[in-house]
Amino acid sequence: MKPAKISDVITHQIEALILEGGLKPGDRLPPERELAARFEVSRPSLREAIKKLETRGLVETRRGGGTYVSSLLDASFANPLMGLLHNHPEALYDLVEMRHSLESVAAYYAAVRGTAEDKAALRTRFEAMIAVHGKGGGDPQTDARLDTEYHIAIAEAAHNVVLLYIMRGLFNLLHSGITTSLARLYTRSGNHEAICQQHTDLFEAIMAGDGERASKAASDHLLFVKRSLAEIDEEEKRIERARRRLHGLTD
Repeated sequence: MKPAKISDVITHQIEALILEGGLKPGDRLPPERELAARFEVSRPSLREAIKKLETRGLVETRRGGGTYVSSLLDASFANPLMGLLHNHPEALYDLVEMRHSLESVAAYYAAVRGTAEDKAALRTRFEAMIAVHGKGGGDPQTDARLDTEYHIAIAEAAHNVVLLYIMRGLFNLLHSGITTSLARLYTRSGNHEAICQQHTDLFEAIMAGDGERASKAASDHLLFVKRSLAEIDEEEKRIERARRRLHGLTD
């Protein structure tokens, strides 16, 4: 067997960093001198590797200098869905159903595969989120961002790169959907406390390494969200029907 070319080895290592999330879309790669020293290779070999990554569409050299992980790896497929969710609120149920499938799996694997470092990162996200939720919520956008980052941290701990890229790719869509959901859910007394407890149950199951309990906690949380949204929708429809009847009587 021919020994692997130095540039191919570097290419593979940078690809792994991108795939595993160590380098994210839009991140700038360290300067050439620093990268060459890190990989202990010559700068010509490094340049050859970067060129291969450019050819594959994984990195891009921008005007003014610097090499970046391609932004095209980010959430472009979610962008059309943002308008759909905004213009057709009923699509929110589709998003919750999709989350139910993905996040139940992510929770299970986060519990059984998550490292000490993963769980430390998850604890940081959880505590930041719960500090806001525990006060009865704050700005819906901030609430939703912290909530979304918490669920992304669970996907990171699952150590499934395809699942992680789907979740990261849908970040903006998830943020928009969670913002809408929380704004509606928090109109009902007791929902703050219920969601706070559900997130706590999920966190504790993952930290305990109990995959089945973590999966069920994620499932129960999203079933609660879907059921509560449906109940709020029905209540709003009844109010609207009552208003129409009253309007008809007073014409």
